[in-house]
Amino acid sequence: MTKLSDIMTMQLTTTDAQATLKEVAGLMAQEDIGSVLIMDGDHLRGIITDRDIVVRAVAFGHDFGTPVTDYTTGDVYTMDADTDVKDAAREMAARQIRRLPVTRDGRVVGIVSLADLANLEGSSADQTALEGISKPS
Repeated sequence: MTKLSDIMTMQLTTTDAQATLKEVAGLMAQEDIGSVLIMDGDHLRGIITDRDIVVRAVAFGHDFGTPVTDYTTGDVYTMDADTDVKDAAREMAARQIRRLPVTRDGRVVGIVSLADLANLEGSSADQTALEGISKPS
């Protein structure tokens, strides 16, 4: 059984709620990533993706100095690091999420993306997740 802890990215890119859209976009460019976790100390407050910035802010001409929390997805779904990858893929599909923060004892310790599932040899977890994510909501 492959667990989320076996495939998760442990080097997390985070910021606090006071960060602006411009700061977060710069962080994404610098780190070559598509999402940033918004933290309040050790507590996960939300997540913002490059798509969130484009669709929720840029498309409407919003100020890039706006706090990132105005565009952040709050109440982020997480799963424990010991969760089986296939179970996680099913949940990602059902909830139509591409990035899944991974926790241990309630603290964020990693993140799993659809790409992480795709890189898992001998598994159809990525296909399971992709099928659910791709369905119109």
